[in-house]
Amino acid sequence: MARAKQSAGTPATVALTKAAVPFTVHAYEHDPAAASYGLEAAAALGLEPARVFKTLLVEADGRLGVGIVPVDRQLDLKAIAAALGAKKAVMADPAAAERTTGYVVGGISPIGQKKALPTVLDETALGHEQVYVSGGRRGLDLGLAPTDLVTVTKARTAAIAR
Repeated sequence: MARAKQSAGTPATVALTKAAVPFTVHAYEHDPAAASYGLEAAAALGLEPARVFKTLLVEADGRLGVGIVPVDRQLDLKAIAAALGAKKAVMADPAAAERTTGYVVGGISPIGQKKALPTVLDETALGHEQVYVSGGRRGLDLGLAPTDLVTVTKARTAAIAR
C-alpha cells in the first residue's frame, strides 16, 4: 500500500500533469538536520542555488500570500507587501502555512496548494530556462520553465528577493 501511495505523486505533480505542463522530478535523500531545506536541495541535486526557489508564506494586511525566491536569497517583506497591494507583510505562522497549503514546512510547493493564494515569483526566475521548486514533500523538487510556473500558480513577477 505504501508503494502505491508513493507512485501516486503529490498534489503538485498531479496539478502539473492535469495542466499538461512539462516538468522533471528530482528526488534526493533529505537530511532532517539540514539548516536550510532549499540550500540542501541545491547541493544534493548539484544545482546553482539561484535556480532553486523556496516557497514562503506571508501574512499581508491579514491575508495570506505566497512569495517564491531563490534559496540563496531572502524574501524582502516590504517588496512582497507592495507586490500584493498591502501596507505590511510578515512571515506567516508555520502552522497556518501548513493548514492552508496542505504541505509541511520544508516541503511547501507553490503548485497544487489546497487553497489558491495570491502568488509572487521573484523576477530573477525569468532569467533561467528552468527553475526548481519543492515538489510537495521534503526531498523532492520539480524542474519546470519559469513561465509555466507563473501560469500554473497564476503568479505575478516582481523584485521580491534581497
